Amino acid sequence: MAHLKWFGIALAGIVVAGILGTAAWWISFNIEQGNEQSAIEPFYVPPEPLPTEPGTVIRTEPLGVDVPGGTGYRMLYVSEKPDGTPAASSGMIFIPDAPAPPGGRPVVAWAHGTVGMGDACAPSRAKNPLGDTDNWLDQMMALGWVVTATDYVGLGTPGPELYLVKEAEVRDVVNSVRAARNIEQADAGERYVVWGHSQGGHSTLWSGHLAPELAPELDLLGVAAAAPAGELADIMGAQWDTTVGWGIGPEVLISWPLADNRLSADDVATATGLRTYEQLANDCTYDKQLLLEVLALRSAGQEFFKVDPMSEPDWAAFVAEQTPPPLPADMPVFLAQGMADEIVLAWPNAKLQEKWCEAGSTISSVWMGGVGHLAAATTSGPSAVVWIADRFADLPAPRTCNVPPPVAPQAPTTP
Repeated sequence: MAHLKWFGIALAGIVVAGILGTAAWWISFNIEQGNEQSAIEPFYVPPEPLPTEPGTVIRTEPLGVDVPGGTGYRMLYVSEKPDGTPAASSGMIFIPDAPAPPGGRPVVAWAHGTVGMGDACAPSRAKNPLGDTDNWLDQMMALGWVVTATDYVGLGTPGPELYLVKEAEVRDVVNSVRAARNIEQADAGERYVVWGHSQGGHSTLWSGHLAPELAPELDLLGVAAAAPAGELADIMGAQWDTTVGWGIGPEVLISWPLADNRLSADDVATATGLRTYEQLANDCTYDKQLLLEVLALRSAGQEFFKVDPMSEPDWAAFVAEQTPPPLPADMPVFLAQGMADEIVLAWPNAKLQEKWCEAGSTISSVWMGGVGHLAAATTSGPSAVVWIADRFADLPAPRTCNVPPPVAPQAPTTP
């Protein structure tokens, strides 16, 4: 018994030391991050009054990271709210080192995935701003393409961000291309492709519909999406009562009632969800602290949503409005999906593929075995680069509808 007693004391000491060590690391990390954010904060403050012309570049500065074959810059530019009023968006632009061709460089507009709504979560403000550009940004620089990367209005700039709201996302993407054309050293042409991941995939698919009307002076040649949040009702219906619901639910509760006054967080969230959603939404998704908070709440038996939001008519109607319909045949689509994705599950995008194929969309799908959500863009990036290069070369877009998706296009049945 004495041995057990001393073993228990020793084990308790190890646990306490681990907790104290983690706490010390977390305090140090937050202080360092706070200092870094304070140093760059002036860059993100928009002028008053704000210029009114979409795509106006307010300011740029070097990003301070190594970009093989190119140079990265932060940029602050004028975008728009859904009603068309001017709003400031931050973002990044990557410019190849090689000379531009006659007629200007082609442009790829990158739309990032869910990162959290706090200012520090904006990719251009992050410690690693290149994030999920591994495996494709360097190839785009080598091919001589300008790459823009919006943060979205309200993320890093006065907000909040209108998360998964098509009218906001597409304006931010399109206006990042306009901004590139206003940066002299970019020498950006009018031809572009939109490429995005997860939330950014939602932006991408809607860009195929809305961007040609919003920016008729630009020439959108196609859209490419990795693990896109396309079939929103199916994704939410499958994830509302899971850990993933704690990840995307807070941003939804902030964003969607702002976009549609029929919606109220009170209708769908638990008391715990209502108490925590604003703080959780502002935590960055890459922070360990957010995961620990969610796991602690889940282990205590807490739920975020009290009902499936899709069971509420107003919420279901809004989701239907924000779900992209099939694109016409003359707007080609590249779709990449990981089979091991536990956030944007594979079967809703199998459903999207079959529905869009049936509607006549020119869709080229890449299904990646063993690939999860976070790796979807980096893994499919080289294939996306090849597909985009063919669009810039004016080659006929492939259509893979003769190959069925490797998963059934409906929710798996439980035994």
